[in-house]
Amino acid sequence: MQIDKAIEAAARALCRLAGNPENSSFEGKPMWQSYLTEAMVAVEAALPYLTDN
Repeated sequence: MQIDKAIEAAARALCRLAGNPENSSFEGKPMWQSYLTEAMVAVEAALPYLTDN
């Protein structure tokens, strides 16, 4: 499983959900990167239900 890609996809989705263009610049980085913390929490919460462990 590619956790980093899942977290990025979730961050981009959260950014779009908030009505922000994901690739616009915010504090010198793409806007979607400001949603990484929320995305990481969501992916980590879902992870036990996505694996066989």
